[in-house]
Amino acid sequence: MREAAFVKQNKDKWLEFENILKNKKHLDPNLLSDLYIEVTDHLSYAKTFYAQSNTERYLNQLASQAHQIIYKTKKEPKNRIISFFKTEFPTLFYQHHRELLITFLTFAFFVFIGAYSTATDADFVRSFGLNDAYVNTTLENIEKGDPMAIYKEQGEFHMFLGITLNNIKVALFAFGYGILLGIGSLYFMMQNGIMLGGFQYFFYDQGLLWESARTIWIHGTIEISVIIIAGAAGLVMGNGMLFTGTLPRLEAFKRGVINGLKILISTIPFFIIAGFLEGFVTRHTEMPDWLAILIITSSLGLILFYYVFYPIKLNRELQQNALLKTNIELNLKPTLKNDE
Repeated sequence: MREAAFVKQNKDKWLEFENILKNKKHLDPNLLSDLYIEVTDHLSYAKTFYAQSNTERYLNQLASQAHQIIYKTKKEPKNRIISFFKTEFPTLFYQHHRELLITFLTFAFFVFIGAYSTATDADFVRSFGLNDAYVNTTLENIEKGDPMAIYKEQGEFHMFLGITLNNIKVALFAFGYGILLGIGSLYFMMQNGIMLGGFQYFFYDQGLLWESARTIWIHGTIEISVIIIAGAAGLVMGNGMLFTGTLPRLEAFKRGVINGLKILISTIPFFIIAGFLEGFVTRHTEMPDWLAILIITSSLGLILFYYVFYPIKLNRELQQNALLKTNIELNLKPTLKNDE
């Protein structure tokens, strides 16, 4: 069946189901479950015959919304935060891995641009990446034999609190710029990517690439990762205005804002972890290399697991469960008819 015919045949049913979910009409749990099974059955069909299409993405989002409502009815309100981070958010974020990939590639590309620009123009890092005060202070610390001393100037708690709040503010900007059709978030990735590239090349030029990397990336692994994720949240909001699918533009935009905010909320615990590491751990530049490497790799593993692998795993489990329920229903129907 052609995709257009498939959509025309089932569109009214999908919109009716979406309206039920949107208005939170009280439904018998069994009826809601039946509707959910039917939508996931259509989703499986779309994945097979219309992979990566708008139809597949729409049905995936609809099935996720239905799952969240069904899941919430089984949980008490006190578990709302746990269910958000354990199930609701990962299920949602799986749909937006494409936006994450785009923001990551944009950021990585401009890291290279920043490094190259600093390599060809020594003053570039002062004019675009770092301010004169930071560069001069770092050069003085290098002469004193402690190039990372800047991380030891403030008290531990004050540094932790200040860095955490500043990082959350940066994430809000990365998300908020998405209102400019998503281009603003990509521009923000460009700015920060160039800054990071120039920053790292500055230390390389001073013969301190390893010393800087092993120190800075103790907190920077999580910090930079979640800034990229916040940029993806902005792109999700922007895409809500550009790619409406079967929804009215205003409704698609509202959904983009809500989904983007959920992604942004998910980053808060990670910013707290990054702030803690920068305030309490990064300052210990005397730590052995193996310990610094362990912290960095563990941080990277945590980010990749929660934002990449876990959503994929959870989505597969949900699809398998839905298909299993569908098969059970299909197998039971002939039996019921025979009994009648």
